[in-house]
Amino acid sequence: MARLFLSGNEAFAYGIRLARPQVISAYPITPQTVVVERLSEMVEDGSLQSEFIHVESEHSALSCAMGASAVGARAFTATSSQGLLYMAECLPYAAGGRWPIVMMNANRSLALPWNIYGDQRDALSQLDSGWIQAYAEDAQEALDLALMSYYVAEHRDVSTPFMVNLDGFVLTHTYEVVEVPTAEQADAFLPKYETENKLDLEHPRVLGFTAGPEYYMSFKYREHIGMMNARSVVAEAEDRFAELFGRRYTGLTDAYRCEDADYVLITLGSIAGLVRETVDRLRASGQRVGMLRLRYMRPFPNEEVAAAVAHAKAVAVLEKSISFGNEGPVYTNVNSALHKARLDIPGSDYIGGLGGQNISAADIEKLFAGLAKGQASVTFLGIGDGGL
Repeated sequence: MARLFLSGNEAFAYGIRLARPQVISAYPITPQTVVVERLSEMVEDGSLQSEFIHVESEHSALSCAMGASAVGARAFTATSSQGLLYMAECLPYAAGGRWPIVMMNANRSLALPWNIYGDQRDALSQLDSGWIQAYAEDAQEALDLALMSYYVAEHRDVSTPFMVNLDGFVLTHTYEVVEVPTAEQADAFLPKYETENKLDLEHPRVLGFTAGPEYYMSFKYREHIGMMNARSVVAEAEDRFAELFGRRYTGLTDAYRCEDADYVLITLGSIAGLVRETVDRLRASGQRVGMLRLRYMRPFPNEEVAAAVAHAKAVAVLEKSISFGNEGPVYTNVNSALHKARLDIPGSDYIGGLGGQNISAADIEKLFAGLAKGQASVTFLGIGDGGL
């Protein structure tokens, strides 16, 4: 295992090289471009044996990946922001076809106004597309998810495409030391992709077919079951990963100092590092606070969220998204989890980081202070009092 100084984009590219995709369909868009650039270099220098296809649009990138997956090839593509929205027509096609494509999305704001900086509205707008969604905190987790995403997506009980999200610039372009497994270790972890859900001249079948009302819902039910099965397969993949690589992940969520916390902040992505540091500082001053990081938004960790905050006096969600006219989509999902668990805990939603707006440690401290005062609202950080 080598230790390299890599950006989040480069770390993910190294992880994809270890996964050995047979087809890579690429279209550049900031801040994702470095991923496919590095992969093109790996194909060119022979360190990755793959068919690298430079297509004419993001829509074509996912269409190409679907075609590759439909003949039983391991496929990869990447995108960001408006590119993901341009792919939106294809997302439910891939999910409905049960093609286990892995796609990296560099989280970036949506237009208008035009902005190339990071928030999470792009991916969170596609929660209902049928794709597994994971959110990395750092470059090491990004690399590891590149491997684990294929393990989960290709499992015969799942057969569901997988979107790995990296916060634009904050993670994609920030460098840190990353442990890179050897090819032999990766091969021991990730089995060769085998599926019966493919076009085969020896065993002809129809893919991408039409279903009327009497059958359509059955296909959607099976798609839902595949997504739900991902819960146990994520745990299986992480157990296997820990055994081979010595790094242990914690399933769909990552709870930090929540056991006795009066106030818990729920978030996802790279901001979790700053929240964790703030929790430690407030703990040192005697405040019983904690953090729950959502590693996956689909399948959503209902039971894990409820268990982590069951004894809290109040919770808040800090998210880089908004469903205009209501609240943030993460907050909606968290509230649903608490309601299903019959937990009556006051909650607040904090919208921040849109368009790359900075979220500071002072902002997070104020957020915890607001929870302690019993404030409950949808609040936009940095916009006057921000309350709705």
